[in-house]
Amino acid sequence: MNALAATNRNFKLATRLLGLDSKLEKSLLIPFREIKASSIVLYVYHVECTIPKDDGSLVSYVGFRVQHDNARGPMKGGIRYHPEVDPDEVNALAQLMTWKTAVANIPYGGAKGGIGCDPAELSISELERLTRVFTQKIHDLIGTHIDVPAPDMGTGPQTMAWILDEYSKFHGYSPAVVTGKPIDLGGSLGRDAATGRGVLIGTEALLNEYGKSVSGQRFVIQGFGNVGSWAAQLISEKGGKVVAVSDVTGAIKNSKGIDIPSLLKHSREHKGLKGFDGADPVDPNSILVEDCDVLVPAALGGVINRENANEIKAKFIIEAANHPTDPEADEILKKKGVVILPDIYANSGGVTVSYFEWVQNIQGFMWDEEKVNNELKTYMTKAFKDVKDMCKTHECDLRMGAFTLGVNRVARATILRGWEA
Repeated sequence: MNALAATNRNFKLATRLLGLDSKLEKSLLIPFREIKASSIVLYVYHVECTIPKDDGSLVSYVGFRVQHDNARGPMKGGIRYHPEVDPDEVNALAQLMTWKTAVANIPYGGAKGGIGCDPAELSISELERLTRVFTQKIHDLIGTHIDVPAPDMGTGPQTMAWILDEYSKFHGYSPAVVTGKPIDLGGSLGRDAATGRGVLIGTEALLNEYGKSVSGQRFVIQGFGNVGSWAAQLISEKGGKVVAVSDVTGAIKNSKGIDIPSLLKHSREHKGLKGFDGADPVDPNSILVEDCDVLVPAALGGVINRENANEIKAKFIIEAANHPTDPEADEILKKKGVVILPDIYANSGGVTVSYFEWVQNIQGFMWDEEKVNNELKTYMTKAFKDVKDMCKTHECDLRMGAFTLGVNRVARATILRGWEA
């Protein structure tokens, strides 16, 4: 089952628990606007981005933006640069952002988008030209109170800086038009670690429900990018024992616990985990089924499926990645008694601190890192309690508790704003 089908399935299960009107259900599901080269939803825009390459030749790429819902506030979501962009996945991720921002109780809706290109094959100057052309095409469709992009796969703070600069040529200096910016251009302290820190906060909240703490638990982390590496560092600082880690270069294991500061240093210097001498290499395909207490998938979607779900030994799964567990695996793991902290809550730390960045930009007043981290803990602790309350109300697991919480908040806002069947 692909990401869009799985997301729609969870959405429909949540609407049934809430008893929503079928016409309202359909209204909540359809994107507000989908901007890409084809596939009519409500509006159609051809966003052809043609740029001169460094050698003087011309090349064209297709840019797109799916804007899912704005009932609770401006739409929010990443911009990705990737050669194999899946329209269904992007639509699913835009929808997930709507529910995620509602679960976190921050005043946003959901969006997602990007450009079908391979950033590794483009020079810095080519990437800048492409980003600026894309911004020129969509500048009237994004904005501080309309749609606020952020970095995603293949993009980063520099990409956001280019978007900010190009957008400001049309609308005046507007730092709140994007988040995930460099600090010198209004980015927030604590944003880099935010998703990983949110994973830690969510893990602590979940383990506390079972009379446990992070200290002494054995963790396996799949993915050692921004989210996985920060989660590993923060979990280690809290006394958790990270026994296995993987990234695109390979996987390593040490049952006594991996020295995370040494691993971080090695990863920076060698651009990956491969060759680290403080742990033994293992088959990357086995990382998800290594013996541990807590499994943290922090890489790709769909990695936990019916083929490997029965072999998973973890008692808890913290979904740091988007959609890492497919519905069939969900059912298998539920029968095994594995507790899953769902992605729309577990990885919401990033968008929550993006909200803090937006607020700081609008106020023109920057916070120190301690305030950012304290506010993040407050928001995520309250969100966990809200999810648990929905679980009790509807007698459901954490995934359905989170979905019913998110969908219910969006539905209520939609009705209050004057929706009519």
